[in-house]
Amino acid sequence: MNEDVLNASLRKFLKTVGVTSQREIEVAIRDAVADGRIKGTEGLKARMVLTIEAVGLNHTIDSTIELE
Repeated sequence: MNEDVLNASLRKFLKTVGVTSQREIEVAIRDAVADGRIKGTEGLKARMVLTIEAVGLNHTIDSTIELE
Protein backbone atom coordinates (compact mmCIF):
# COMPACT_ATOMS: atom_id res chain seq x y z
CA MET A 1 0.00 0.00 0.00
CA ASN A 2 1.27 3.45 -0.90
CA GLU A 3 0.55 5.82 2.01
CA ASP A 4 0.80 8.92 -0.19
CA VAL A 5 -1.74 7.57 -2.68
CA LEU A 6 -4.05 6.55 0.17
CA ASN A 7 -3.78 9.99 1.77
CA ALA A 8 -4.46 11.82 -1.49
CA SER A 9 -7.39 9.56 -2.32
CA LEU A 10 -8.92 10.01 1.14
CA ARG A 11 -8.59 13.78 0.94
CA LYS A 12 -10.28 13.81 -2.46
CA PHE A 13 -13.10 11.57 -1.20
CA LEU A 14 -13.66 13.65 1.95
CA LYS A 15 -13.62 16.93 -0.01
CA THR A 16 -16.26 15.54 -2.37
CA VAL A 17 -18.37 14.29 0.54
CA GLY A 18 -18.09 17.62 2.34
CA VAL A 19 -18.93 19.84 -0.62
CA THR A 20 -21.79 17.75 -1.99
CA SER A 21 -23.25 17.04 1.46
CA GLN A 22 -23.28 20.72 2.39
CA ARG A 23 -25.03 21.61 -0.86
CA GLU A 24 -27.68 18.90 -0.42
CA ILE A 25 -28.32 19.82 3.22
CA GLU A 26 -28.69 23.52 2.42
CA VAL A 27 -31.17 22.82 -0.40
CA ALA A 28 -33.20 20.41 1.74
CA ILE A 29 -33.39 22.87 4.64
CA ARG A 30 -34.37 25.80 2.40
CA ASP A 31 -37.08 23.68 0.76
CA ALA A 32 -38.39 22.50 4.13
CA VAL A 33 -38.60 26.09 5.42
CA ALA A 34 -40.33 27.24 2.23
CA ASP A 35 -42.83 24.36 2.43
CA GLY A 36 -43.52 25.01 6.12
CA ARG A 37 -42.25 21.58 7.23
CA ILE A 38 -39.83 23.29 9.64
CA LYS A 39 -39.77 26.78 11.13
CA GLY A 40 -36.15 27.56 10.36
CA THR A 41 -35.26 28.34 13.95
CA GLU A 42 -34.89 24.87 15.41
CA GLY A 43 -31.92 22.54 15.66
CA LEU A 44 -32.04 19.59 13.28
CA LYS A 45 -30.72 16.21 14.34
CA ALA A 46 -28.38 14.87 11.70
CA ARG A 47 -26.65 11.54 11.22
CA MET A 48 -23.83 10.66 8.84
CA VAL A 49 -22.92 7.03 8.26
CA LEU A 50 -19.63 6.08 6.64
CA THR A 51 -19.42 2.53 5.37
CA ILE A 52 -16.58 0.69 3.68
CA GLU A 53 -17.80 -2.86 3.41
CA ALA A 54 -14.50 -4.38 2.27
CA VAL A 55 -12.78 -3.46 5.54
CA GLY A 56 -15.77 -3.80 7.85
CA LEU A 57 -16.03 -0.08 8.60
CA ASN A 58 -19.37 1.29 9.75
CA HIS A 59 -18.88 4.66 11.47
CA THR A 60 -21.80 6.83 12.58
CA ILE A 61 -21.67 10.49 13.56
CA ASP A 62 -24.69 12.09 15.25
CA SER A 63 -24.92 15.84 15.62
CA THR A 64 -27.30 18.80 15.53
CA ILE A 65 -27.40 21.41 12.78
CA GLU A 66 -28.39 24.72 14.33
CA LEU A 67 -30.41 27.12 12.19
CA GLU A 68 -30.23 30.12 14.53
